[in-house]
Amino acid sequence: MKGTVGELGEFGLIRELTSRLTTTPAVRVGPGDDAAVVAAPDRRVVASTDILLEGRHFRRDWSTAYDVGRKAAAQNLADIAAMGAVPTALLLGLVVPAELPVTWPSELMDGLRDECQVAGASVVGGDVVRGDTIMVSITALGDLRNQEPVTRAGAQPGDLVAVTGWLGWSAAGYAVLSRGFRSPRAFVEAHRRPEPPYHAGPAAAALGATAMCDVSDGLIADLGHIAEASKVRIDIRSGAIDIPTQMNDIGQAVGVDPLQWVLTGGEDHAIVATFPPDAKLPARWKVIGEVLNPSALPQVTVDGAPWTSKGGWDHFGDIES
Repeated sequence: MKGTVGELGEFGLIRELTSRLTTTPAVRVGPGDDAAVVAAPDRRVVASTDILLEGRHFRRDWSTAYDVGRKAAAQNLADIAAMGAVPTALLLGLVVPAELPVTWPSELMDGLRDECQVAGASVVGGDVVRGDTIMVSITALGDLRNQEPVTRAGAQPGDLVAVTGWLGWSAAGYAVLSRGFRSPRAFVEAHRRPEPPYHAGPAAAALGATAMCDVSDGLIADLGHIAEASKVRIDIRSGAIDIPTQMNDIGQAVGVDPLQWVLTGGEDHAIVATFPPDAKLPARWKVIGEVLNPSALPQVTVDGAPWTSKGGWDHFGDIES
């Protein structure tokens, strides 16, 4: 579609965006009414919300609108999965300049739709507003399917710490992009479009996970949330974490220890969880540490010692890569 958002108008833009959507059986009333209606058989709704701001969370010279849509959906749907729930629906709040080509929000919606399909959810509504810069606000919903939510507060001394999904790939891709390169492509794509293991959240709950979260701020930072909520100490074994050869190559090229990306790089949206020591974990789960009794040491240690290098994501600071 040609033209700008301003030329199309608010309601024309809404029609264009909603025409691109698909639905699922959970959606009883979709876009077009005052509100959507989504089935909640469990009678509890898991909800998460997030905001992406142009220049802060994405750059149009690095990522297409489709990439931004996939990423925006992924980081919210991963939060749902990390509670042990199944994603069901997503709501979009979109702020765009009037002079923005209509193709940009249209492709954004395609990305949101396609990532929702991966997770088994659908976009059910939202709002569009004119503004000076692009902002994408997402609210994701999920269903616990009669299971208890897995929070950050249940880790116990003696539990195993295990992870499934990618670690450090997005941060390595960020390092590549920030230096003006576009390859290795796999790492650049991991930054543009994370691939959370959505199935792993509900599966971990069924396996008896005691605490869980997705790795959005960095492994140490997110395990720190679990340690604080559970009032325990967590020790990571660095030797248990596989670092791909290409990530080592990127690290050598840019002068960064790739373990830094693995431990502190965010936005991969892997799932990390704690399990009882006798849990039988499938091969896709990698045991990388253990939960210990609290002590005077920092709440998260690496090979028994504090990790002193900076890193991780702080919305009021800067990403360290």
